Amino acid sequence: MTSIDKFIEAVQKHQFVEAHELLEDDWKEYKKIGLKDHARILKGLINGTTAIALFVKGRPPQCEKIWAVFNKYMPLLDTTNLENKQRFIDAKVLLEKKFKEVVKM
Repeated sequence: MTSIDKFIEAVQKHQFVEAHELLEDDWKEYKKIGLKDHARILKGLINGTTAIALFVKGRPPQCEKIWAVFNKYMPLLDTTNLENKQRFIDAKVLLEKKFKEVVKM
């Protein structure tokens, strides 16, 4: 199972902090090898889970600020050639759904 699959599974289970950690190594590796847009997409997904986790912990102002990073980087999915790209798109859609469920209750 790939890290993006594990990430999606964790988000489905509302394990937002854990999901954040699942993409950290890939994000660092993309940064290290100079794949900036790949890294930014992962940063967006990581920040998406962080935003939801902050809301759940009672910190809505920080949630909105960090969710903006998610929104900033997700358009890169349209122009970046990622392996398993559809799974990253699935993760984006899932996070948007969970954000609405959890934050916009």
